[in-house]
Amino acid sequence: MSQRVKELTERFKTFNNEVIGFVENCSDDKWRKICSGEGWTVGVVARHIAAGHYGALGLLKMIVSGETLPELTTEAVDQGNKKHAKKYADCTKDEVLGFLNENGEAIAAYLAGLEDEDLDRSAHLALTGGDISTQQFIESIIVQSGNEHLNNMKAATGV
Repeated sequence: MSQRVKELTERFKTFNNEVIGFVENCSDDKWRKICSGEGWTVGVVARHIAAGHYGALGLLKMIVSGETLPELTTEAVDQGNKKHAKKYADCTKDEVLGFLNENGEAIAAYLAGLEDEDLDRSAHLALTGGDISTQQFIESIIVQSGNEHLNNMKAATGV
């Protein structure tokens, strides 16, 4: 494994472990607090990270394999997020922890198997208004945006 791949994999694992630790230590009262950035409960935001951001593994694999990404627009993502928030308003910590562990392990394993050339591959992503490399996708869509959600959960709960 190259140093670059190793650092990216470790960065993701550190982020995932931080989200898991937050969820594990979140009281039931705090789980239902509203995050001002999203307008969703802490539980829904945590599930959004675990299922939505980590669910982006399929898109990541498409970039690496050179496939054309679907035309994801901000409007389409916003609509999907609204449906997700409504559908999973009563999600449990156990459910979210299951997703964080399962999906987190899948992403970490996939990242660890990449080569530097894979990190440099890119595809057009309408959501970002241009091309995005595998590494940029991991850093911005999965880790950075996920971290913004984590920070919103921390702010909502006073952590």
